[in-house]
Amino acid sequence: MSIADTHDRIFKALSASVRRQILDDLRDQPLTTGMLCAHFPELDRCTVMQHLKVLEEADLVTVVRRGRERWNHLNPLPIHAIHERWIGPHAARAVGMLGQLKEDLER
Repeated sequence: MSIADTHDRIFKALSASVRRQILDDLRDQPLTTGMLCAHFPELDRCTVMQHLKVLEEADLVTVVRRGRERWNHLNPLPIHAIHERWIGPHAARAVGMLGQLKEDLER
């Protein structure tokens, strides 16, 4: 899979607010699928599982099975890669432009 395909999967996974909330829920600790379902009472279990599948395919969530339980863990590395590729360089450029504007206004 190309890096562009990988980034497309990550952006697709991050495009849905429910999936972003799942990632937020997993930020501090791994949770079972049942625990995640309890966080979204408006969704049925099948829908939560579909969202988790998209997150897994984007490598944003890794799953560890313990007996009958399925523990979902956040994998922050793809988000970091997106930050390094897209957010960091654009933010640095914006900060540089603001610095230049400040200097121009102070003259």
